[in-house]
Amino acid sequence: MLLEGNTALVTGGSRGIGREIVLALLRNGASVYYIDLNPGDSMDEYREIAEQHGGTVVYKEGNVADEQTITATTEEILEQSGGIDILVNNAGITRDGLIFRMTAQDWNDVLTINLTSAFYISKVISRSMIKRRAGSIINVASIVGVIGNGGQTNYSASKAGLIGFTKSLAREVAGRSVRVNAVAPGFINTKMTEALNEEQRDQLRAQIPMGRIGEPEEVAKVVLFLASDLASYLTGQVIHITGGMGM
Repeated sequence: MLLEGNTALVTGGSRGIGREIVLALLRNGASVYYIDLNPGDSMDEYREIAEQHGGTVVYKEGNVADEQTITATTEEILEQSGGIDILVNNAGITRDGLIFRMTAQDWNDVLTINLTSAFYISKVISRSMIKRRAGSIINVASIVGVIGNGGQTNYSASKAGLIGFTKSLAREVAGRSVRVNAVAPGFINTKMTEALNEEQRDQLRAQIPMGRIGEPEEVAKVVLFLASDLASYLTGQVIHITGGMGM
């Protein structure tokens, strides 16, 4: 129960890594608000776990790419909750393609959802955290924001930008006891990697010193650590969750 009495906000909390983050927070006593385009298939499970561990879970529909809408939704969550202790900026998409085939729409959609949305939401939440002199913000970046990846100039740029955003915001708010960190997952078993054939998966595994693709819950465990007081003297850091890639 590392987070008993805490309230968290997670974007993109309906599936994949976001789903595992919501579960990890709930299992450790937090109350969780999550924003997504739809509630996903896990709401019954979320509610059951929340009840078992003394928290609550609330879904809020929201398009994180729309500044006016997502700002209003975030402010509404702040008012309803009485304050957010943990913010996880996890919402993200891919629109992969070689740069000479990539459209401006593909570029803008990925940058807006993966990076700019973190600015919209953190702007509201960090102001509240500063006043309360407490809080933890965790941004879900990617190893490709560090080492790059062919066919993902938009995605890599968005995640590299999120890393720079993390470090700069950490410097701005550290004096008010607000921590800002990022996780940079490598290849993780999500719908994206599940769509690959076995030959492609073998090629991925060959790049990973530990020889296997990671699981979403392994990312969630590190997010849980950063959200908790176990990481009370940690800020401005980017933790690679990659099985050794990029070291």
